[in-house]
Amino acid sequence: MSNAVVSRLGQVNGANDVNALFLKVWSGEVLATFQRENKMLGMTNVRSISSGKSAQFPVIGTTSASYHTPGNEILGTSVKHAEKTINIDDLLVSSAFIANIDEAKNHYDVRSTYTSEMGRALANTVDKNLLQLAVLSARASSTITGGNGGLSHVDADAGTNVASLIESIFFCAQTLDEKDVPSEDRFCVVSPAQYYNIVQNDKILNRDFGAQNNGVYADGTVIKVAGVNIVKSNTAVTAFADNSSAVSGTNNTYNVDAQYTQAVVFHKSALGTVKLMDLGMESEYDLRRQGSLMVGKMALGHGILRPESACEIKTQ
Repeated sequence: MSNAVVSRLGQVNGANDVNALFLKVWSGEVLATFQRENKMLGMTNVRSISSGKSAQFPVIGTTSASYHTPGNEILGTSVKHAEKTINIDDLLVSSAFIANIDEAKNHYDVRSTYTSEMGRALANTVDKNLLQLAVLSARASSTITGGNGGLSHVDADAGTNVASLIESIFFCAQTLDEKDVPSEDRFCVVSPAQYYNIVQNDKILNRDFGAQNNGVYADGTVIKVAGVNIVKSNTAVTAFADNSSAVSGTNNTYNVDAQYTQAVVFHKSALGTVKLMDLGMESEYDLRRQGSLMVGKMALGHGILRPESACEIKTQ
C-alpha cells in the first residue's frame, strides 16, 4: 500500500509553507475573540508608545475662583500637578503547537478553536489585571496632595441582597458626583451572578420608575443603575478573590486581596493603560518538531491615575 497524499490546507498551490494561507485567518480570529471577550481595556485611558519601557501620565489638580476687588492685581491661582508612571509588563503570550501528524489524522478543524481560545486567554488576563487594579484604585489615596482618594464602601449584605447592592451602587454614584467626577463613562463591573440578580430587581426594569429603556427582563439585560453602565464580566469571579500574591512578569502592581469585593464602580479616568505592542499573531512551521507553533502576543501595562474616580463595594 502506498502512503496517502495529504492536501495541506495552508499551502499555496500545494507547495512551500504549510501555514501560508492560515496566518491571516488565525490573526483575525484571535483579534475578533479578544475584542469580543475583553471588557476592561476600553474603560481606561489608553496610550500607545513606539518605544520605551514606561510612560508618564500627567495628573492635574483643580483650581478655584474668587471675586475681584476693583484695582487689585490679579495674580493667578496655583494649580497642583503630579504624574503617574506606568510600566510595560513582560510580553504577554498565548500559544499552541499543532503536530502535522495529529492534524493529518484529525477529522475536524482545531485551529479556529485554538486561536479563539488564545484570544480569550489574552483578554481574560488583561481584564483580570485591570479589575484588580480598579480595586486597588478604590483603596488608594489621592494622586494630588489635598485631593480626594478612592472609596472602599462596606455593604455587608451586598453579596446576598440585590437591593442592598443597588443602594451601594447609588451611593458610589453619589460619591463620584460629590468628587466632581464626570457623569459620562462610568462603569460598574459585576460577576454574572450579581448581574442577573440586578436584572431581576423590579425597580431597575419597571417603567413606573422611568426605566423602560434600561434593559429587557426576557433577554436578561440591564443597562444602567444610577446612571452607571452595568458590565457583566466572568473574569470578575477570579479577580474578586484573594490575589495577594504577585505574578512573575508584571512590572506594575496588580496583586490584591479582593475576596470580599462584590463590585467596582469607576470612571474611565481612574485607570491608565500604556501599549508598546498591540495584539499580534505569529506562526511558524518547526521542521525539527514537524508541527506548527502559533503565538498570540501583546506588550502593555496598567496603572492607577485618579483614585477619586473609583469605588469598591465589599462585604467586609
